[in-house]
Amino acid sequence: MSATFAGAALRLAGLSGALLGWRPDEFWRATPTELAAVLGALAPEEELCASADDLARLQEMFPD
Repeated sequence: MSATFAGAALRLAGLSGALLGWRPDEFWRATPTELAAVLGALAPEEELCASADDLARLQEMFPD
């Protein structure tokens, strides 16, 4: 459904309502840049994956 503009807009409208408490008129008045800024603030800035050092340390701690 998100492959079309309408599908993507519907998904983003739902997310903005659920996460931000925006009503439909607030969503449609926001610019794409504003929406991206607000949703980007909710996402972590750094990746949450293990580094090679993390994996090596875990392998030493749990060799099995």
